[in-house]
This record gives sequence, structure tokens and C-alpha cells, in this order.
Amino acid sequence: MTHGTRADTYSPRPDRDGDGDLRDRAARYALLPLRIFLGVTFVYAGLDKLTDSAFLKGSGAGSIGDMMRAVRDSSAVPGLVDMALESPVGFGYAIAFGELAVGIGALLGLLTRIAALGGALISLSLWLTVSWAADPYYYGNDLPYLMGWIPLILAGAPLLSVDAVLRARRRRGVA
Repeated sequence: MTHGTRADTYSPRPDRDGDGDLRDRAARYALLPLRIFLGVTFVYAGLDKLTDSAFLKGSGAGSIGDMMRAVRDSSAVPGLVDMALESPVGFGYAIAFGELAVGIGALLGLLTRIAALGGALISLSLWLTVSWAADPYYYGNDLPYLMGWIPLILAGAPLLSVDAVLRARRRRGVA
């Protein structure tokens, strides 16, 4: 077996200033637009639910209770919907505050991997319940959100984040 160098691979090279070329800088900031999009979207979704007087009710047009009853038989996990229906208003508040916390965590880059895991779990639960019956599957929006959270679970927020500031302080030995 021979080992050689492939010409089509990319390895970062620092430029004269030590900052790297444009491609290196772009790679470092690649997750920032995703983090901002998911953060803003989840903050908006949480606030929208908390300020919608119809949503946080057990029944009635636009309520979390009626929405959960409507998707129960078409969901992948009806037991999850049944659990939510035991206290639809509590479930609605949990989803709304969860989305708000996840969005703020993503925007600030605070406990980013944990926030992204929370976002992925919210998206997964909504995909398996609310948007499971979307046909074709790509008409449902929860699956792309789930996939969007995965890079942030893996990489966190290495730049422009509270996590990065705290990591730098720990490296310098500042408490």
C-alpha cells in the first residue's frame, strides 16, 4: 500500500499576519449564520407562543390542546402526544420556555452544545408528533431544524460567544 499526498485536499495555511487566508477565516465563522438563524427563530417561536392568548389553552381554535388532539392519530409516537394531552397548557409553556432558552443560548453562545441538544430534542419531538404526517416529508419543517442543530451539538460556538470568552479565561487561568 502506497501513501501519497492528494492534491485535492485542503490544509489551512497561515498568511503573513498569522490569521490564515480568506478560506480559513470563512471556515472558522461557518457556523455563525446557522447559530444566528436558529437562535432568532427559536426565540421568536417561544415568544410567539407565550404572547398568543389562544395557544396556551387546553381547547379552542389555535390552542395547543386542539393541535395535539388533531395530530394524535397521525403522529409517529401517539404516546408522546397522550403525555402532552395530560396537561396541554403545561406542555405548551414547557415548549415555549424551552424554545426561548434554546434560542437565547444559541444567540449568546452560552452553553451552546447543551442549548443545541435542547433545540434538537424539541425539533425531534415536534417532528415525531406534529409534522410526522407531512407528505412528502420535506414539507414538514421540524426535520430540517433537527438537522440544523446537529453541527452546533458537535462543534459548539467556538467564536463570538460567551463559551469562547469563558474558555479563553480558563486558558489564561483567570477565574
